Amino acid sequence: MPEHAPPAKIEATRSYGAEIRFGADTTKLMPIVQQLRDERGLRFVPPFDDDDVIAGQGTVGLEIMEDLRDADLVVVPVGGGGLISGVALAVAELRPGARVVGVEPEGAQAVRLGLAAGKPVKLDSVRTVADGLAAPFAGERNLEIIRRLVSDVVVVSDEEIVEALRFIAARARLVVEPAAAAGVAALLMGRVTVVPGQRVVAILTGANIDLTRAGELLAPA
Repeated sequence: MPEHAPPAKIEATRSYGAEIRFGADTTKLMPIVQQLRDERGLRFVPPFDDDDVIAGQGTVGLEIMEDLRDADLVVVPVGGGGLISGVALAVAELRPGARVVGVEPEGAQAVRLGLAAGKPVKLDSVRTVADGLAAPFAGERNLEIIRRLVSDVVVVSDEEIVEALRFIAARARLVVEPAAAAGVAALLMGRVTVVPGQRVVAILTGANIDLTRAGELLAPA
């Protein structure tokens, strides 16, 4: 984990029995992972560039289609691309006419850069309040699926994410982590085109936020 990971995530992970190793930030984690894998003969399970992981995250798309089969637009926060890959595959299969749009933070545009380059691009640095979207690169499998099945990937600022966080708390009475608010931020800021009457789904990707940090972010600007 990066050294600045939220304490709630660190404590929860330890409570499940994990041994945690820290890196300076998400761009410095892979060398640590590779060293541990080689030293201990461990198996590395990729967080997003893996067929089984994509399929598992795709069950979110299946649940959306079960609850709202006539959804027209699904907006997905994006880190390394695992969630949006799985969701896009499920939506394309069950609701071919629906659009899937991804949302990245300004300070962590791994997918947009990867799409532009036609291959994964390692970020030199990642800076965003949405630590859940702070992937240092997008996966090769993920980029291929996104290129085929995702309508667009748009960008929001940290300030817009925090504003959406407050909106979600005030209107939906939900306390979520910043990563979860990225899709709502894109909708509020008009980055995603919505036709009146369309059925829109914004996926909220997690609620792993410390109460102290939540209070800081939710306080009026």
